[in-house]
Amino acid sequence: MCEAAQVSGSSPADLAVAFRSLNRRLRESIGDGSEAAVAGPVGELRSHVEAAASLLGTAPDAGAVADAITARRPDDWDQSTLDELRRHALEAGSVLRRIAAATESDNDD
Repeated sequence: MCEAAQVSGSSPADLAVAFRSLNRRLRESIGDGSEAAVAGPVGELRSHVEAAASLLGTAPDAGAVADAITARRPDDWDQSTLDELRRHALEAGSVLRRIAAATESDNDD
């Protein structure tokens, strides 16, 4: 199953895992490259984390977003918030893939 299909039907627990892994995935995507070389996409990634944090009323940090997701009771979720979190998780994944591709091509030079 593709990542988009997995996230689009994801549960809050799945979203928590996705957000919790963002910092690690960013480090892996950059690898030996320079974060400065991909500052634009890194800023875009951070904007998705900040938007998700704003939805949940938490600090603009991927770990804090994950914690807020897991702390919320299942009955307290509304569909629009889940849809927005899913959208930000998908977009963040897309940005990470672009970062990995950019830093990989930089390493090929």
